Amino acid sequence: MAEHRLSEWLPTTKKEVELRGWDELDVILFSGDAYIDHPSFGAAVIGRAIEAGGWRVAIVPQPDWHGDLRDFKKLGRPRLFFGIAPGCMDSMVNKYTANRRLRSEDAYSPDGRHDCRPEYPTIVYTQILKQLFPDVPVVLGGIEASMRRLTHYDYWQDRLRPCILYDSHADLIIYGMGEKGIVSLCRLLSEGGSITDAHRLPQVVFTVPRDEIPGGITDSDIVLHPHEECLESKRAEAENYRHIEEESNKMHACRLLQQTGQRVTVVNPPYPPMTTEEVDASFAYPYTRLPHPKYKGKRIPAFDMIKHSVNIHRGCFGGCAFCTISAHQGKFIASRSKESILREVREVMRQDDFKGYLSDLGGPSANMYGMGGKDLSKCERCKRPSCIHPKVCPNLNTDPRPLLDIYHAVDSLPGIKKSFIGSGVRYDLLLHKTGDADIDHAIEDYTRELICRHVSGRLKVAPEHTSDEVLRLMRKPSFEQFEQFKRLFDDINRQEHLRQQIIPYFISSHPGCQESDMARLAIITKRLDFQLEQIQDFTPTPMTISTEMWYTGLDPYTLQPVFSAKSQREKLAQRMFFFWYKPEERRHIEQELKRLGMAALIPQLLGKSPRQRFTAEEHHPAHAERQQRGQETRKTENEEKPWRKQGKRRRKG
Repeated sequence: MAEHRLSEWLPTTKKEVELRGWDELDVILFSGDAYIDHPSFGAAVIGRAIEAGGWRVAIVPQPDWHGDLRDFKKLGRPRLFFGIAPGCMDSMVNKYTANRRLRSEDAYSPDGRHDCRPEYPTIVYTQILKQLFPDVPVVLGGIEASMRRLTHYDYWQDRLRPCILYDSHADLIIYGMGEKGIVSLCRLLSEGGSITDAHRLPQVVFTVPRDEIPGGITDSDIVLHPHEECLESKRAEAENYRHIEEESNKMHACRLLQQTGQRVTVVNPPYPPMTTEEVDASFAYPYTRLPHPKYKGKRIPAFDMIKHSVNIHRGCFGGCAFCTISAHQGKFIASRSKESILREVREVMRQDDFKGYLSDLGGPSANMYGMGGKDLSKCERCKRPSCIHPKVCPNLNTDPRPLLDIYHAVDSLPGIKKSFIGSGVRYDLLLHKTGDADIDHAIEDYTRELICRHVSGRLKVAPEHTSDEVLRLMRKPSFEQFEQFKRLFDDINRQEHLRQQIIPYFISSHPGCQESDMARLAIITKRLDFQLEQIQDFTPTPMTISTEMWYTGLDPYTLQPVFSAKSQREKLAQRMFFFWYKPEERRHIEQELKRLGMAALIPQLLGKSPRQRFTAEEHHPAHAERQQRGQETRKTENEEKPWRKQGKRRRKG
């Protein structure tokens, strides 16, 4: 790969601004992540979108928020606005586990350091900028602000908080995927408009006095329960979130209004889903695809994970209750063209350390590429949060042939040895029968090709639980479908003489989950010969239905009570069932099963697993006798047929 010049990155210092011959900046972005000039990192995408529009933009990555605040002053005052891009992950999820313990590293910081960003950088950065430059607008973006655009539960502070505009004192939020919004804002302000004029733009959030709501309250608006009412009534908070989620997943959403004190938060409807041409344009910016040279010699874990991967679409119509993707990216799939994907694959291939293996050719969910409604007029009237739960929508086109075409085109490139699918796969789509013989045959072809050609030894899937009731609340398919898929996976591996594993992901302490459910999960997965590795405790994150169930104790769609494990003891009691195979957990599990009145399950859970039984039988006296008789028989046969002994040695090898 050719050596890059410093000026090929967006400028991060005064010197780099001068290298471009600029004496003024239009927009200055402050990022909570290290600056990696790659389409997987939001600050780079937004910066490149602004640059492509003809405006002068710089990024200040991970500014020092202590002391004299020189990082916030060094580039001066922008002509249009400051932008806050707090990071690819919510700062609190990035920093803390579900048990509020510090994570081992910050994946988006050099060498995984924890001291490169504050908690809630959106709030901290904005307050500093408002102190230093009170007359310059501050615009928020990224998942941290996007998921806090209305009253939300904050797990780390254990309280409801209002729209993040109130805590940060910023002027505007552009929520969701921000390219269209940021370009529209730059254009409006460049043409002499004010930040108040931006209140008419789609996909923005702002606050105004009650008597200054643009256009007044109309019949098409949805007026949510006020913030103060939510503080007093968990039912009011739960009722709000049904509306919030439904409007996040509609093609033609309503405007949302929520009063907080003497002001009203206004959430304008989003832009239409991006077209293929628009998504292609976002991936075609002149990224260097590398960390900024200031990080030379430093490891950035998140970059190591994605540098040989290619994202082929945006959006997810799974609608999982605990996931923020649909609230941020939307449920409508925006797919890239084959030409755009192949162009990026070739760029990856030119990297010095590329050895022929793509680590991922996927997206938010690996096998939704090119899928959408057959009759879009039906999609325009739909407000279902999921297109595949409780069952696959009959209007959904689940034809995998466009995706197979992508796989074949990528794999045919000289220099590609293997393209792996590292993203999660929705196996319910692979098991779905459409009634169209051609599509159903294509689904079978896709499944076989996925398993035979695109698995790096381990295929990640996410059944999440075994309890039908918990899975209903999660909006995940029945565990029977996972068992059906595992049989299919094992059959194909046997037929093709492959030795591959399924790696299932499970969650403990999700709303609706009791300790007895976790005990049964452990027994069922043990019968399937799994010793679970990919597990997690449920972490309540802002703006998900699961979080609202966890906080309010109510299902926002039915308003029926839902139990949640909240104390440390309750959560650890659920989590320990994942580790039934660890000797140190045996006594605790026995005690807990007895306390739950489930002592009859102890032999099933703590008895021999399939692999343990096989080992134990080898040491049983009867097994030793059978082996002795077998050895004597084989000895006689080998004396008569010497080639058998040689063949046996070969088979053992």
